[in-house]
Amino acid sequence: MTATASETFTLLPDGSSTSALGFRAGALAAGIKPSGRPDLGIWASDVPCVAAGTFTQNAFAAGPVLVSRERLNAAPRAQAVVFNAGNANACNTTRGIADAREMAELAARKLGISADLVLVASTGIIGVPMPMDRVRDGMPRLELRPDGGHAAAQAIMTTDTRQKECAVSLDVDGHEVHIGAMTKGVGMIYPNMATMLAFVGTDATLDPAFARTALKRVVDRTFNMITVDGDTSTNDSCFLLANGLSGAPTLTDNSRGAERFVAALEVVCTDLARKMAADGEGAGKLLQVDVTGATSDSDARKVARAVVGSSLLKAALHGEDPNWGRVFMAVGNSGAQVDPNRAALWIGTLQIARDGVTTGAAADAARAQMHGDEVAMRVDLGLGSGAARAWGCDLTEAYVVENSAYST
Repeated sequence: MTATASETFTLLPDGSSTSALGFRAGALAAGIKPSGRPDLGIWASDVPCVAAGTFTQNAFAAGPVLVSRERLNAAPRAQAVVFNAGNANACNTTRGIADAREMAELAARKLGISADLVLVASTGIIGVPMPMDRVRDGMPRLELRPDGGHAAAQAIMTTDTRQKECAVSLDVDGHEVHIGAMTKGVGMIYPNMATMLAFVGTDATLDPAFARTALKRVVDRTFNMITVDGDTSTNDSCFLLANGLSGAPTLTDNSRGAERFVAALEVVCTDLARKMAADGEGAGKLLQVDVTGATSDSDARKVARAVVGSSLLKAALHGEDPNWGRVFMAVGNSGAQVDPNRAALWIGTLQIARDGVTTGAAADAARAQMHGDEVAMRVDLGLGSGAARAWGCDLTEAYVVENSAYST
């Protein structure tokens, strides 16, 4: 039985990716971004970690993704992530891979560790070679600090308008364990993570197999359940590093504290997923969609993602237009098993449809449920016990303006 969130964790008010014992980070402006803002950094543990990762499924995976995936497939070990913003190092063929490897080597030299223990993450414009002279110049000037998580979160931003961080503590067999994380991503979000980088550090001791399954389980329920624009990036990477410095016993799939740890990890990643959806490019509203009554959780996930991903519904959300037919349109296009005569819909607390037809709720009352910067909808399919939750945002003029001139 999974512990409830309140039983599992304590939210750390100033939490960051360096909240767990033994993690440090540093960032600076190396000149990769034309804006002159911070764009190069390292996030590292004082000791080698058990490591796991999930990556984009885009066939044009960037050089950093290929290098990091190869290293984690070879051995579930890492000690640091070197990262940059402003250049995705994607669609650069063999040069991109070579540049990613060199970034790892430069970071390893800075830290005094093996390059095989360094993962690489990049975000920014696609198809432009990495300005390695600026990386080479900036790397020796990096200063890593235990309180450097906030600076690192700022340095991975591209079109993000705000930093995205979260950390919690929990008890594992009498030991205080911390999970701290940062992420970025506000566009190209669907269906498997986003144009996102996510770094999650913990001082728990994790069995490698448990680390992989825990991360995949949580990513499937959080980062894989957000959408902004229906596109999937070339650079999506989510890393989990566990250094064991809390002294807590090793967690495996069968450990007494395993479910508590996974629940806390999900709380952290849910918080970050919501922040990414709310900060979607040009977004003014966060949309949360709950689906119940599906024949399976898998079908519920299909429906939830179809609803939050519908451009027509996203436009209606922006205009606060309770055009509920667009919700059922998306449900019907999801590929899930549905019965049009059994579906129900709520906008906020107001039931709009029952058995596939309108309840006759007043338009003004429905519109009032769409005011504010967060809107909730629930679809019940009336077919089973499957359930899922997804997050998205409205589609605004600002999204078009931002993406019409991204490379210029």
